[in-house]
Amino acid sequence: MSAVAQGTSAVAGVGAERKGAPGRRLRVVEEPSRRRRPKLIYGIVALVGALTIGAAQMALSILTTQSSYELSTLNQEARQLTWQKQILYDDVAGLSSPQYLAANASALGMVIDESPSYLRLSDGALLGAGQAALGASSVDAIGRASVPNALITDTPLVTAPDATIEGAPVETDVAVTDGGVANTPPPLTDGLPTPSTH
Repeated sequence: MSAVAQGTSAVAGVGAERKGAPGRRLRVVEEPSRRRRPKLIYGIVALVGALTIGAAQMALSILTTQSSYELSTLNQEARQLTWQKQILYDDVAGLSSPQYLAANASALGMVIDESPSYLRLSDGALLGAGQAALGASSVDAIGRASVPNALITDTPLVTAPDATIEGAPVETDVAVTDGGVANTPPPLTDGLPTPSTH
């Protein structure tokens, strides 16, 4: 085959393809529609919404801060009340101490008997001398010989508001009558006696 024949057949093949394919049609593009400008109301709604959200966040922040201050104040009050409760517990412990009870009993005129009597509960029998204690007590509950209790150092006694455990002792000397107890040692007023070594 010659080169001219081949070129003619190739052109004929391309022409045959074009005749069988549908043709493309050109059309006019419509002018794009103009974008409408946003309405003013939409902008106002967006601005009001943003301001509302900001105000709500600020209000929540203020409320949270206020509640934290109130919580701190309540915690401080709870600590104060705990301290006051502890002080009251210490006061009650001091007032119920044996030393304070003995000092009040001595201020009321009670004396410690050298030979105490006991009541047996099973049959109601009285064991011991069964007599009233006469004379002065050998134990000075209010005197300075006892070690003062720090919880009741300044607490006044029941019958003597001027006297305390550490303060001036209350006059509790009872006149010895009717052959009172005379064999008791004298009360200690300056502490325990110490022997002289030299």
